[in-house]
Amino acid sequence: MSDLFDTATAAERRAAVILADRLRSTDPITRADLNAAMVEGFGGTDAEGFWTQRDSFEILEHALAHHLQFGPYPLRSFDDVGAACDLLDRLPTQTVRSEDQIEWQQFSTPVDLAAIAVLLANIQRDDVILEPSAGNGLLVAHCRDFAALQLNEYAPARRARLADVFPDAIVTGHDGGTINSTLAAAPRPSLILMNPPFSRSVGLGADAHAAVRHLQAALRRLQAGGRLVAIMPDWFGPNARMRDLFETTLRDVSVRTSVRLEKCYLKHGTSIAVRLFVIDKVAGKTIPATIQRTSIRDLIGALTIHDRAVLGAPSAPAPKRSSSPSLFRAMKSNRAQPRPYHAPVRNNVLPVEYTPLETPAPLLEQVGVYLPYRPSRITFEAAGEHPTALVESVAMGSIAAPIPAYVPNLPERTVSERLLSASQLETVVYAGHAWDQFLPGKFKPAKEGVGLSEAEDGRAYRMGYFLGDGTGAGKGRQVAACILDSWLVGRRRNIWISKNEALLEDARRDWTALGGLAADIQPLANWKIDQPIPLEQGVLFVTYPTLRSARGDHSRLQQIIDWAGEDFEGVIGFDEAHEMGGVAGGEGALGKKEGSQQGISGVLLQNHLPGARVLYASATGASDVNNLAYAVRLGLWGPETAFSNREQFISGIRKGGIAAMELVARDLKALGLYTARALSFAGVEYDILRHELTREQIAIYDAYADAWAILWRAAHKMPYREEAVMRRSAA
Repeated sequence: MSDLFDTATAAERRAAVILADRLRSTDPITRADLNAAMVEGFGGTDAEGFWTQRDSFEILEHALAHHLQFGPYPLRSFDDVGAACDLLDRLPTQTVRSEDQIEWQQFSTPVDLAAIAVLLANIQRDDVILEPSAGNGLLVAHCRDFAALQLNEYAPARRARLADVFPDAIVTGHDGGTINSTLAAAPRPSLILMNPPFSRSVGLGADAHAAVRHLQAALRRLQAGGRLVAIMPDWFGPNARMRDLFETTLRDVSVRTSVRLEKCYLKHGTSIAVRLFVIDKVAGKTIPATIQRTSIRDLIGALTIHDRAVLGAPSAPAPKRSSSPSLFRAMKSNRAQPRPYHAPVRNNVLPVEYTPLETPAPLLEQVGVYLPYRPSRITFEAAGEHPTALVESVAMGSIAAPIPAYVPNLPERTVSERLLSASQLETVVYAGHAWDQFLPGKFKPAKEGVGLSEAEDGRAYRMGYFLGDGTGAGKGRQVAACILDSWLVGRRRNIWISKNEALLEDARRDWTALGGLAADIQPLANWKIDQPIPLEQGVLFVTYPTLRSARGDHSRLQQIIDWAGEDFEGVIGFDEAHEMGGVAGGEGALGKKEGSQQGISGVLLQNHLPGARVLYASATGASDVNNLAYAVRLGLWGPETAFSNREQFISGIRKGGIAAMELVARDLKALGLYTARALSFAGVEYDILRHELTREQIAIYDAYADAWAILWRAAHKMPYREEAVMRRSAA
């Protein structure tokens, strides 16, 4: 046992011994009995500050774990669970919660539910048992006749009690969501019992998918053919909202038992409903119907203990859902199918191998104003073609990108299973290539406005990259891949900015498709504007409206900058970057207008984090000069350019029109800073449908057109009338 864990204090021991003696009787333990034991053990009252009411319930659970170790009742069949129910009835209700308990979701498993879970586990003599979030040990305290016990608990006080109750166990203190890597040196468990936190994670704070993250880590850690018994939140089921997450998590395993229980946590101070799953890590089968009950006593007669699978039995993908499209299901939610000839068991992080081309790849046959797209300067060893053919304009296709020097590192399945196509991998390569460069000169954020001022004592600003792909080319997947590349080299704080909150799930879909966890991406809205962000590592998801918001002396922009830190070198992914297009202001229908607040906020974020790896993603990057005004990291103006500042750049390019914008895009591609592809329409067929309007429909249309013409004339007369009135007044 590691000496990192201190045993329980003498006061806790004395109180626990007194309570354990009480548990051996058949009398109820009242709150008065509990308080008396604490006073005797600690030598003082809670009013005197020796202990708290929450401490008393923790010590009661500690004593209960000791008591269960001595087998106060047999546990050979479901008939024996009645004794566990009787024991729970004798205990006082936990009516007091501490901030730590709420913060870390420390709700221990009731003894009757623990007894059910242990019976369903069907423990074998050679089992290596793991509990990833062991708490005070109430779930594993019923276990008998096993080979080894591994207990993991993040909270130090509870971890110390585990070492006291289970002296022969290996006790560790890692985040339960990371056990597949942090416990890599320990023997793989053949049986896992778990009751994870439902909505909090280490380093992530509020985490709606915490329980699933812990379950996924446990399933990866479990031996093939092993069994996992998990107590999960009520929302984790085959319902409409969580169906994709539920089926994805359980797609390679077999669910033997599914139970929904209400009111089983009343003695522990909450009335939440929970679900209990018995899962074998073998080839997937149809998920059984869920058994629903309101109490453990009602549940006993409805359960069956299933035989254990053979350890080492290979798991296989579950049967695929029907490929027929549904009116209620987005087609983009379908998972990409792996390449049939290569599906490695391992998924090591490896360099993405490619061969640079001294001579650019030859152009393919032109179709109209488009050229079929191909990476011009690199060829990948194993990557596949994009699922849908891509094209680029003739003007862009005639320019070759530079030979890159950057080699990204990604999980090998992102390449071997075509989770990223060659075109998408090219983006990761060139983004990394751009981020290894810096803008000429040193700068400081200007005291006023959104510019940068040259300064000898300033800082170098990292170059950015612009992804100008059209709709359907997979910009979200490419943003996720660039962040993943940064993540895997240790830059665990990154920022993903997008148009609205609805796109959070799209970001999570792209991130998890590449091997990340949904909980890695956390929305900024989880935290109030006036509080520090407690996220130790993760991808902070921010919307443009949120980025510009402020209240009193507090702003979301400053909150993000404080979280990132001045030495921030992670990725800032500006998805739908054209949302910042109004940063430069300009002439509008009603005259000159100031720059938009969300555009200004986006530029200020870049200005205050000079080491950030900035990725702009927008299908309309080169359509208007204002859609490049926010791209301060492309070196379009400033030292060693033809334009001293942004205003000169905008003025000069606007005079040149679309031809000048095309030249800018070509130059950026030649520097390796810009890519713009679009889906090909090759093979698309269409029919022209003609609808003959009836006389009534024509009359309705004419009436609307006449009304619109009247409104249009009135709107245009108003400015002229105002001007005339002003001239008369001046005269």
